Amino acid sequence: MKLPTSPFTVTDWSTVSPTAHAGERGEAIWRTLTIGDLRVRMVEYSPGYLADHWCDRGHVLYVLKGELDSELRDGRTFKLTAGMSYQVSDYGDAAHRSSTATGATLFIVD
Repeated sequence: MKLPTSPFTVTDWSTVSPTAHAGERGEAIWRTLTIGDLRVRMVEYSPGYLADHWCDRGHVLYVLKGELDSELRDGRTFKLTAGMSYQVSDYGDAAHRSSTATGATLFIVD
């Protein structure tokens, strides 16, 4: 990931308009800041959320609250709790999808 040229920016996430994204189950609420090709998001997954797709995009993801289950297409699963992160590139065989039984709040850079 290469950060694009941009001015110093402070973000008050409570002022960023939310957008709703339906999962196979549940819903994800995104608050998104876009700078060139860079996307910075605060994401809230509802309890019972399951993504409706396998994602091949690279991310740096940090769990702020709750628990997140990340499943790789190859069958491996990882449980992340508050204070944990994962990093995955755009390249390779790490297609992944998210779910949560209890709900989760995430900070994601991609």
